[in-house]
Amino acid sequence: MADTFVIVGGGLAGAKAAETLRTEGFDGRVVLVNAEPDRPYERPPLSKGYLLGDEERDSVFVHPEGWYDENSVELRSKTRATRIDRAAHEVELEGGERVGYTKLLLATGSSPRRLRVDGNNLDGVHYLRRLSHSDGLRGAFAGGGRVVVVGAGWIGLETAAAARQKGCEVTVVEPSATPLHVPLGPEMGEFFAGVHREHGVDLRLGVGVTGFRGAGRVEAVVTDGGELPADVVVVGIGARPNTELAEESGLKVDDGVLVDGSLRTEDPDIYAAGDIASIPSAVYGRRIRVEHWATALNGGPAAAKAMLGQDVSYDDLPYFFSDQYDVGMEFTGWFAPGGYDEVVTRGDVAGQAFRAYWLAGGRVVAGMHVNLWDDGVGPFQELIRGGQPVNSDDLR
Repeated sequence: MADTFVIVGGGLAGAKAAETLRTEGFDGRVVLVNAEPDRPYERPPLSKGYLLGDEERDSVFVHPEGWYDENSVELRSKTRATRIDRAAHEVELEGGERVGYTKLLLATGSSPRRLRVDGNNLDGVHYLRRLSHSDGLRGAFAGGGRVVVVGAGWIGLETAAAARQKGCEVTVVEPSATPLHVPLGPEMGEFFAGVHREHGVDLRLGVGVTGFRGAGRVEAVVTDGGELPADVVVVGIGARPNTELAEESGLKVDDGVLVDGSLRTEDPDIYAAGDIASIPSAVYGRRIRVEHWATALNGGPAAAKAMLGQDVSYDDLPYFFSDQYDVGMEFTGWFAPGGYDEVVTRGDVAGQAFRAYWLAGGRVVAGMHVNLWDDGVGPFQELIRGGQPVNSDDLR
């Protein structure tokens, strides 16, 4: 019988894995289990160009509508995988159908972290993860009004920028001392705070949210510093990996599904990619799990090649990009929260055109450019992979 490769997760990682299986010549059965009603799409536009209305809906999809039929990929949309029977090599779907697999890829992604406070279920309180969520926010922002964003991470700041560009009155509430405190640290967090203040955003830093108030629909955000009137609320307080399926099947999970350099779990026929994969990094000497677009884009194909028996050693450096107003940036590398000694900048920070280097032990561990597109992140990655001590004055 022909081999059957099952992919659970219809995001970018799963879709690119299916594509890679076909481009690498696999002619067996490919089943792509997708819990969402839409065919696989990319998520960055949901808080950037598509949310702003600059990109058409069709532009967000990974493949054209007919691609799955044309390439004999069985796309099971609006279908959840509920259980893995590792002994029988079967995935059970909602409704009880069981699909046998030769190899299985878990690419189940992440879900937004929920704010567990009174009023969380009021109309007008939004989360942003799915295409339907972005559709809802597009409509909400189009009317102007008062928008309160809870959380000053990437999703929070990008949605705040979109709301301001649509003419909304925007307040951002964040318990940390600066925006992006965890991923960038206070130095660059303060830079992005300045960008948003420059565009009229009211930043309430060091402030926590204790509830939402309204009669059926949100009217105010209750904080430990008072109430903020709100017509629309966006909650962006991070994401959690969807590891339940892996955990319930007995696979090792520790802030992600543990995989080796080929993205294979301890079960030789099960792989994991994208947001849920905890991957050993030779560069950083530890496991890291990254929820960014590039991890899904590159991890899905790497896992597919490994499933085909190819020699794969996945050790891509994390990469992320963001667009807020007229500020575009690219970031590469990684550090644990607070896991650096200094940030060195080169260029015109006030003019919003510069490079930043994060150093730990005298070595570059991460880098970012703002509005300097000629070299991209390549020079940063060379320094990070080189691992050699550098002189801060030379970087400046």
